[in-house]
Amino acid sequence: MCRLFGLTASPQRVHASFWLLEAAGSLLEQSLRNPDGTGLGYFAPVVGAVVDKEPLPAYEDPALARGAKHVSSVTFVSHLRYATTGERTTENTHPFAIDGMIFAHNGTLQDLNALEAHIGRDMRFVGGDTDSERYFALVAKEIRARGSIGSGISAAVGWIVENIPLSSINFVLATADELWAFRYPETNRLFVLERRAGGGRGRRDLHHVSGTVRVHVPDLSRHPSVVVASEPLDDSVGWRALESGELMRVGPDLSVRSNIVVDRPPAQPIPLGHSMDENAPISGPARMVWGS
Repeated sequence: MCRLFGLTASPQRVHASFWLLEAAGSLLEQSLRNPDGTGLGYFAPVVGAVVDKEPLPAYEDPALARGAKHVSSVTFVSHLRYATTGERTTENTHPFAIDGMIFAHNGTLQDLNALEAHIGRDMRFVGGDTDSERYFALVAKEIRARGSIGSGISAAVGWIVENIPLSSINFVLATADELWAFRYPETNRLFVLERRAGGGRGRRDLHHVSGTVRVHVPDLSRHPSVVVASEPLDDSVGWRALESGELMRVGPDLSVRSNIVVDRPPAQPIPLGHSMDENAPISGPARMVWGS
């Protein structure tokens, strides 16, 4: 199952270190579960959206175990891929960037011919073969048409729910100063933590470790943040699971607003056994480290 992570400390630019694959034993374990690529998206001064991703499984690329990826940004998105659509290539590795937005998806969509027909001429923004990049192209198209991220997302997911077979269309989307997250349906979970400066016990930086990502952000001992992840990353009591159909926006001032934008079951759900390993549970304490 693909794993999602998003973080915003808006309006503060913070320094973060990401590791994907940490210890020898867990390196093999985690990369065998999610063998199809890892990626990190963030926003650099002047340059804007930056996507740094690698399609090789970690156990085939010793460079991935050499150290952390050190970046600074207001918002971050990372993703660990288990492919259900598209070959293992850089173009097919998450996250993706369109129109100054960064996007990563967890789930499966089918009938890509129908999806491409609906996207139309905006397929020119798609460089790979995945359902996920096409999903993002539709989201970006609707945002462009409506001049509103929230309205565009609502239109895109509403059309998909009515017209495309799906298992899950969970995603994290970041702009330079906002973070958006969406969960649908109940197949895969997605969690959010509104973290005050220093964490629940105060004066602590953020140092999360899970089966999918290890991230260290020292600046968050002094600044609040909001974290989105496929599973709770520590024992903080503030983790909350998004509801099915819930779209959440974290604004430039870290205000969190959410509402249900889809309140009906999918017209064409993909049975769990038909979506390969996309929905297989992940167990055990495997860790990841980002390669430089």
